[in-house]
Amino acid sequence: MAASAPEWFRLALERKFEDLFVQVEGASIHYLAWGERGRRGLVFVHGGGAHAHWWTHVAAQFSDDYRVLAIDLSGHGDSAHREHYELEQWTREVAAISRDGGIDGAPVVIGHSMGGFVAITTASMHGDDLAGVIVCDSPVTEPDPEIGSYQGREAFGALRTYRSVEEALARFRTIPPQEHYLDYVIDHVARRSLREVEGGHQWKFDRLIFEQFEGGMRAIALPYLRDVRCRLALLRSEFGLITDRIGESMYEAMGRVTPIVELPEAGHHAMLDQPLVLLTAIRALIADWDHSTPRLSR
Repeated sequence: MAASAPEWFRLALERKFEDLFVQVEGASIHYLAWGERGRRGLVFVHGGGAHAHWWTHVAAQFSDDYRVLAIDLSGHGDSAHREHYELEQWTREVAAISRDGGIDGAPVVIGHSMGGFVAITTASMHGDDLAGVIVCDSPVTEPDPEIGSYQGREAFGALRTYRSVEEALARFRTIPPQEHYLDYVIDHVARRSLREVEGGHQWKFDRLIFEQFEGGMRAIALPYLRDVRCRLALLRSEFGLITDRIGESMYEAMGRVTPIVELPEAGHHAMLDQPLVLLTAIRALIADWDHSTPRLSR
């Protein structure tokens, strides 16, 4: 752990968790679990090229009150790779760990970036089984050729083997890049992003994912946005990817009842630069949902 890490971060990483696996349509899906079984639940979903441990320092802090799960979607982290990836298949993986993970009742699903697209689709396909969905800076819009390539094959580069962990850590980058990061968070997520192979270390995610979605991922959840069947809130990073136009179009598509909350000073990857702001926003939304009645769309 980076020497600069504050106490709250150290304590979050020290919280005990389980490494669990469930089979979903022929693939072994890995997920993390904190807190006691039999409690109401939260399910965290990472972005493209990321993994469950991007959420650890945020998710673990809910474990006193919830059964908390964080998934490695297939093709990411310690889950199996597939020959082909589908958005709806990822939603079935989220549903599977929710059933397998010891949650009592309907969970709230929290998804970042590509994970937000998965969360929206889960809310459309499995909304009756959810208490709500929180989407973190996931810009759902029509394909835009000028920005669609940021998640593509070129952005992530060719598969490379690094001779040492230190060499790999020095090359760790986020897509898209942002101006600020917390060095202790970057160190944590980067170390968890590596797997040992013959001759050194490689990043865990499957590049086939981004070859399949080479035209961009922003439109993949668009068909599901109007059919969300549970509460949904949108967290928008001040320096993220959701522009005023995109935010307004998402608000309209979801019936003008979805709260949109801006995370001040946050880049697209808010857990990497403003994790306590992100944590507070999630806590506030869940607290409100515990004591309010959903407003129906127009």
